[in-house]
Amino acid sequence: MLKEKVLDTINKNHLIEKGDHIIVGVSGGPDSTCLLHILLELQEELEFTMCVAHVNHGIRKEAIDDEEYVKKLCNKYKLKCCVKKVKVEELARKEKIGTEEAGRKIRYDFFEEIREKENAKKIATAHTKNDSVETTLFNLLRGSGLTGLKGITPVRENVFIRPLIDCTKEEILEYCKEKKLEPKIDKTNFENIYTRNKIRNNLIPYLKEEFNPNIVETIYRMSEILYEEDKYIQNKVKQAYESILISSNNQEIILDLKKFNDLDLVIKNRIVLYTINILFGASSGIQKNHIEDILKLCGNNIGNKYLIPNKKIKILVKNKKIFFLKNDNLP
Repeated sequence: MLKEKVLDTINKNHLIEKGDHIIVGVSGGPDSTCLLHILLELQEELEFTMCVAHVNHGIRKEAIDDEEYVKKLCNKYKLKCCVKKVKVEELARKEKIGTEEAGRKIRYDFFEEIREKENAKKIATAHTKNDSVETTLFNLLRGSGLTGLKGITPVRENVFIRPLIDCTKEEILEYCKEKKLEPKIDKTNFENIYTRNKIRNNLIPYLKEEFNPNIVETIYRMSEILYEEDKYIQNKVKQAYESILISSNNQEIILDLKKFNDLDLVIKNRIVLYTINILFGASSGIQKNHIEDILKLCGNNIGNKYLIPNKKIKILVKNKKIFFLKNDNLP
């Protein structure tokens, strides 16, 4: 049954196309081991190739056992296995960021590196329905808007695919048991050190017990609705952006100020993020207060003024135009 559910997710969201070469992130835990096994079963039917990427974070003493487990799996199924060893905690201290954030950055940088080397089209990760619900709750607690509440989507940027996103942890554990896969268990997942672990181990069980035994399904259903609504709004934002765009290159994007100010507030908010994302490939670090300041700047066009939301970008209003500039290119 799980294989059929994954196949339905793949077909419904166009995750895998004939001839794709896919990088599969495998930690050795139940989710990624299940993902690898199911993709192997579907490989002939869907006509794609794949190789495995594994990151040894160097946090737990069992990490070397996880690495060896993944290598043996790849050897068994005659798959290429790319491994990166790194000391995540040292990097986190150096970059002054959390260990979870550092680990995620290392993983995705490595996946992209291998994708480029292997000339692969997609990167498959083992995110599940439970992971998506945890992300929705995590973002809700941080005061996120619609984009954060949609959870983890089946596909991102037409590169990152999540074939297990409609599957629960319980289904995956049962599958591993049936297939006698014997994956590795990361005991730190049961330690309530990180916020996400507290959501998984404390908040969700409490909500199940006290409010709704089907809370995971309920929240996931909500996130699917928000995902579709967010896609609709993003299409409107793209259309609006193209209608007010004056010029664009890899150093600056210039928008028509009057046309921008005439747009609805929701669209203006998103165009700011959309433009920054085009210029930098990401909009991380731009907070709600930054967007509010940019809208005030655009609404009070008196003289030549600019804002510096962070070290990378400058927003300048001049000659009835809005300039989004990389920090070394201020006119």
